[in-house]
Order: sequence, then structure tokens, then C-alpha cells
Amino acid sequence: MNSIYRKSRVVTTYSLILIDLLVVVASYCLALLFKFHSFSTVDNVSTHLVFGILLVALSLLYSIGTDWNRDFFIRGYYREFIADLKHVMVISLSGVVILYLGKQISVMNRLVVGVFMVIELLMMYAVHLGFKNFMLAIYKKSINSDKLMVVTTSDRARKVIEQINAHKDWNYELTCAAILDKDMKGSMIDGIEIVAGSNDLIDYATQSMLDRVFISLPIERISEVRDMILEFEAMGMLCHYDIEMEELGLEGKEAGSFAGFSVLSFSLQNMDYRRLLIKRFIDIIGSIFGMLITVILYIFVAPAIKLESKGPVIFKQERIGKNGRRFMIYKFRSMYSDAEQRLNELKEKNEMQGLMFKMEDDPRITKVGRFLRKTSIDEFPQFFNVFKGDMSLVGTRPPTVSEFEQYNVHYRRRLSITPGLTGLWQVSGRSDITDFDEVVKLDLEYIDHWSLSLDAKLLIQTVGVVLFRKGSK
Repeated sequence: MNSIYRKSRVVTTYSLILIDLLVVVASYCLALLFKFHSFSTVDNVSTHLVFGILLVALSLLYSIGTDWNRDFFIRGYYREFIADLKHVMVISLSGVVILYLGKQISVMNRLVVGVFMVIELLMMYAVHLGFKNFMLAIYKKSINSDKLMVVTTSDRARKVIEQINAHKDWNYELTCAAILDKDMKGSMIDGIEIVAGSNDLIDYATQSMLDRVFISLPIERISEVRDMILEFEAMGMLCHYDIEMEELGLEGKEAGSFAGFSVLSFSLQNMDYRRLLIKRFIDIIGSIFGMLITVILYIFVAPAIKLESKGPVIFKQERIGKNGRRFMIYKFRSMYSDAEQRLNELKEKNEMQGLMFKMEDDPRITKVGRFLRKTSIDEFPQFFNVFKGDMSLVGTRPPTVSEFEQYNVHYRRRLSITPGLTGLWQVSGRSDITDFDEVVKLDLEYIDHWSLSLDAKLLIQTVGVVLFRKGSK
């Protein structure tokens, strides 16, 4: 993240993590007092202490793992309540499950848990609203927030000022504006006074309480803008320049240097690297368990495959991974050995619109293979791909080489993340989807809305799909 914006992000993130932890501790203490009236009369102290520590740890993991407060200042009353309710339910139920697995649930007082959930929800909702209102209504107006001046032209002024005033940001306050193409000193636009023109802009800025300047001027005045930025920088002010490229969607883009050049870096990907590391850690742990299950399955699956048809037990095929990387995908063989050679003669029977091939009664699939596919057992060797890093537990579908060679720009974005064992396409009933563009749409939806909580949701849904054999053919 650019250092210019790091202060706002860090203060918001860590302040809310601290607030949430304090609310959890306070709510649990109040729940204990509600039940036992005094800490000295609490029974099964060790169990209650463990549960309290669990709640704090789970709250911390939830905040870091899901970044659930990233939209904190733009959430309305209803969205705030739902977000807080999800937090309460996740950490409370997770704590109960852990106690159950540790065989401690029988000595845990259920009333304490129930009262804690109610108190935490009400307290967190009240504290969050209070903190939000304080930062937006009080801190923003205080002398401690950054004071901002807009520098623009008369035809842009109203739109720029209205947009800045409407934006919910706590760490700066728009206090004045300068109009460079007309003498408008003393007039007001949307409650903001015009304090300078082109002749006295720098003089006014030098003598005033200002921390930031926002410049929105036509590209024709770029030389003037360059000199202006240098002067504001010399004063020690933070200077924002409107580069007038709204259509490119600059949210999350960064300015910096590359090979000695000053650049704006563009990418539709805006994934927090810390959460990507957590995702990779989960992939490694999950793949280890998956590989152990695969080895056990191999003992039973290998003879069945060999008895029905000649050929290797493990099918290997070149696939395309993240950003065009090639790797060999592993599966239990579910087709006859000459399946690849027979594909051309079956292409006219393709039931899928677009680049993928799908045929419900594919004659290349063996009897054992149909069972393996129906139960998704054929996919288990891909845990070795996950462990190697070729794939992730959750991601997009890795295309074949022939599909990839026909990709356009739109399709290519599917490859901007590591492909996965499962994903939105798989849990949406993959046997029911007959249009490749629908597959692409689901993959891009996953990329655009990725989070650790979404991965967890898809993994749980995948278990349901496999157990009930929904959409696997």
C-alpha cells in the first residue's frame, strides 16, 4: 500500500481490532457477572478462562483473516448490524465447537454463552456506531485532521467540492478552494469559501493552515500543474492530482517508481498479500491431509482401474496455471488410454457452448471412471498439485492448452490467480452449466470478490456437493 494512504488504513484497521478485542473481553466479563454475580463465585474457572481466551483469539483471527471492517465507514446502520452479528456468531459458535472437540462443553455454562452473544452484539454495535460518528463528526472537524484545499477551475468546482464533501473519510476536512480561471474570491460553493485565484494561490497556501491540496485542472495546464506541485511539496504539503481517468477505475491503484520512471501502476487485482500468505498456508495444511487420503484411496482405486483397462493409474495432462504458467495436473484415470486421440472424432457432439468440451455419455469414460467422477474421487491426486503450488484449494478452473490457445483478453483474466481444486463454478452445479461464458463469469466473480471467508464458504459447499453428488459428472 502506498505510504500516503497507509496512515488512514493502519489507524482504521488496528483501532478497530483493538476496539473489537476490548468489546469481546468486556462482554464476556459482563456475561460471567450476570450468571455468577461475582468473579469469586465462578465455577469451572479453567474452562471459562479457556473459552474467554478462545473468544479473543478467534476475534483476532476473524479480523485479520477476513478484513471484515474494510468498508467500516461506508456501512449504514443495517449493514453494520449484520456485519456485527456475523462476527458474534462466527467467534461464539467456533469457540463452542472447539470446546466440544476438547470434551469441555459439558462443564461450560450455556447461559454464559448466550448472554455473551447478546451483550457483545449490542455493545459492538453501539461502540462501532459511536466510533464511526466520533471520527466523522468530531475528529474530522478537529484541528488534528488534515486540512484540505481544492485547486480547480470554475466549471469543475461544484462537482469536485460536492464529491469530496460526500465522501466518508475521517482523516481530512475540506476547508477552502482556489479557482484559477476566474476571480471568485469571497464566494461560496456548497459551503466552501473560494479563498484564492491564480495570482495569490501560493501566497495564500504559504500563510494558511493546510496539510493537503487537491488539484483538478485540465491536461492543457499540465506545465502549470507541475510547477504548482513542486511548490506545494516544497512547503511540506501532501498533493493529490486528479489524473482524469475515471473510466480506468483507479481504486486501489498505486503511484510509485519503476526502473527509475515515475509511474501509476494499474491492476484489477487488489489482494492483500498477508491474506494470500494465509491462503497459501491453508493450502499446504489442506493438501497434506488430502495427500494422505489420496494414498489410502490409491490402494483401492488402482486395482479397479487396472482391471478394467490398460494404462497408468494416474492421468497426467498439461494445464495452464497462473498467468500462463504450465504444469502437469494429476487425476485418477477415468477414461480409456486413447481418450485424447479420440477427442477429435467426438467434438461435433460437444454439449458445451464455447471452448470447453463436455459430453454427458462420453464413450471414452470407463465404468470405474464414471464412479470416480460421480464421487469426485478422480480429483484427489490434485492435492499433490496444491502442495507443489501449481494449484490452490479454491480458485478458478485450470484450462487445457487447446482452450488457452483460443483465449481472448476477457478469458485471459481467469488466469490472473492460481487455479483451484474447487471454486464457484464447481459448487454452482457444473453438470448443469452448458455455456463456457457462464464458467468464465463465475470465475471472474470469484476473483473480484475473493476473501478468505469466501474460500471457507466454498470449501464447505464443496463438501456438500461431493457428499450429495450434486453436479459431478
